[in-house]
Amino acid sequence: EGLKLSAFAEYGTHLVVGPMYHTGPLSGMRLLTLGIPSVILGRFDAEKTLAAIDQFKTETAVMVPTHFVRLLALPDEIKKKYDVSSMRLAAHTGAKCPVDVMRSMIEWWGPIFRDAYGASEVGTVCAITSEEWLKHEGSVGRTIPPFSAVVLDEDFNVLPANTEGRLFFRDATGRGIIYPNDPEKTATANPEPGLFTLGEIGYIDNDGYVFITDRFSDMVVSGGVNIYPAEAEQILIEHPDVADVACIGIPHPDLGEELKALIIPTNPETPSDIGELSDWLRERLTHYKCPRSYELVGTLLRNTMGKINKRKLRDAFIDGTLD
Repeated sequence: EGLKLSAFAEYGTHLVVGPMYHTGPLSGMRLLTLGIPSVILGRFDAEKTLAAIDQFKTETAVMVPTHFVRLLALPDEIKKKYDVSSMRLAAHTGAKCPVDVMRSMIEWWGPIFRDAYGASEVGTVCAITSEEWLKHEGSVGRTIPPFSAVVLDEDFNVLPANTEGRLFFRDATGRGIIYPNDPEKTATANPEPGLFTLGEIGYIDNDGYVFITDRFSDMVVSGGVNIYPAEAEQILIEHPDVADVACIGIPHPDLGEELKALIIPTNPETPSDIGELSDWLRERLTHYKCPRSYELVGTLLRNTMGKINKRKLRDAFIDGTLD
């Protein structure tokens, strides 16, 4: 019965373009139980996606910003070659979409997009249609029941509209986020019962629309996939040529973010070969969790307590002020 309430249930053939371990494509596959056909593609290819839409007259899909970027990058003659007018609803999830990218997709496919912002731990907390987005460009939408949004400062004081701060959500059921067998992580995400954060910085406008401006958690979203830097860091630090390491998310024109490893070599005079270090890690960790690039540095800006402020580290690296 719950599936029948899905927006996808109103339409025909569903197109699956993402990996099946991602919650979006997996949810789409459930439509098969309602008798709605699915077209499942392999590794994402922008032109093959357009060809599938044209051939099978698909009507719905779940996509992430990286898909949009790669579709838009196709030559105009390729884009004009295929008819995408059958598409009626494209749910966008995984990461915040750049304004120019979403605007271009709406101009091309029409106002058929529905942005769903949330996380696997809680599901969708905000949603926005193309019509709403055009009036509030860049927003991830307004909250949906049972959630409400609130922006807090570092002392957990509520901030007024249009003021940037830490973005939290209240769960009217009182549940919030629960990480099984990890009470410390659960406590960090839920400063009080029913109040939780997904680790973002943002603001809420006068109409209640939520805007994401940054992230205060360490998690990196690359191509719509959540990557936790600690997983790579904990393995890399075991390498004899690595004295210290921190992995950060930096902007990527295609993926939104990429995971970059900043390495302090054990011996700066004879540092380990980056290619060999990358291969060594990929033998020990799932490939998508590995950094896409590496950089040898002289400091990770640890404070006197030995802690790293990832936001400051990332900003220093991007600004070119990191030694």
